[in-house]
Amino acid sequence: MRFEVLTLFPESMDRMLGESIIGRAREGGLITVQTTNIRDYTESRHRKVDDYPYGGGTGLVMGPQPIVDAWQATVDRLGFKPRTLYMSPQGKVLDQAMASRLRKEKCLIILCGHYEGVDERVLEEIVDEEVSIGDYVLTGGELPAMVLIDCVSRLVDGVLASESSYAEESHYAGLLEYPHYTRPAEYHGRTVPDILLSGHHAKVQKWRFLKMLERTRDKRPDMFDAYEKAHPEQVLEAFGLLPKKRRRHGKTAGEPSLQNGNPEMNGPVPADRKPEADS
Repeated sequence: MRFEVLTLFPESMDRMLGESIIGRAREGGLITVQTTNIRDYTESRHRKVDDYPYGGGTGLVMGPQPIVDAWQATVDRLGFKPRTLYMSPQGKVLDQAMASRLRKEKCLIILCGHYEGVDERVLEEIVDEEVSIGDYVLTGGELPAMVLIDCVSRLVDGVLASESSYAEESHYAGLLEYPHYTRPAEYHGRTVPDILLSGHHAKVQKWRFLKMLERTRDKRPDMFDAYEKAHPEQVLEAFGLLPKKRRRHGKTAGEPSLQNGNPEMNGPVPADRKPEADS
């Protein structure tokens, strides 16, 4: 997958995206991140890319000419017109579903604004979608662009060891991730749950599913409510609230499973009910 980033600060992008997993993915040719300095395309002899806004007001606005010319040069170099994103607090908030959708694109052009933003005509002429990473304002679009690239790149085949590396993570299946433990088995008086030391795979998977439900219920009730409405029976069964005559024996179609990181689940549970869990 290819990312083309239009920015005033290409060095910061290259430095941050050259590290760790994303850096190795770039070295291995799994993803390509190409930065273009918008300032290189300005027609101003002073390399100016911004000006005061019409109508008055504080701050400066990035003008359309250098941005559109930088974008057009990128499209000409690629030989086709990729989907163009503008990192903006006015955009739709990036989530796992959006990341999964964007992963299917062959290439993305990402525009990073600065100052008070970009001239509205830029949005009208070249931008297909505005994307935000949260309901707050930053000084520029570079950090949001790096967040988006990191989020999408992790879903590209080969970047992580396997799909299961991300398929059980928070938000991927509509629930938060279960807790993780590693050596030592006891630390400062806190011990690893016995079930994780049992070697019983089916019970471990059942425990993890229950913890995903509990964490989502306690930390993100909005997500839990949505999940419960979609999968009521599996949620009730996980919490031990499904009538015994309706409980399933053995794996049947639609049974919740974490196999290959693809939990399938359902609906709400009162926080004061004691779940039946192996521990």
